[in-house]
Amino acid sequence: MSATSSDEKKLEFKIFIFLTVFLAPLLSVILVGGLGFAIWISQILTGPPGPG
Repeated sequence: MSATSSDEKKLEFKIFIFLTVFLAPLLSVILVGGLGFAIWISQILTGPPGPG
């Protein structure tokens, strides 16, 4: 029973490292970059914000 528990803990630790070191930063960069790109495209199409 302790062998499977130890294996599960190792797997959980590997998944945690993957999520925190790779997936979360990658998703953050994709989301922020996507928002910036969308704002950039919208400003090209509609002009800059402000009184027109």
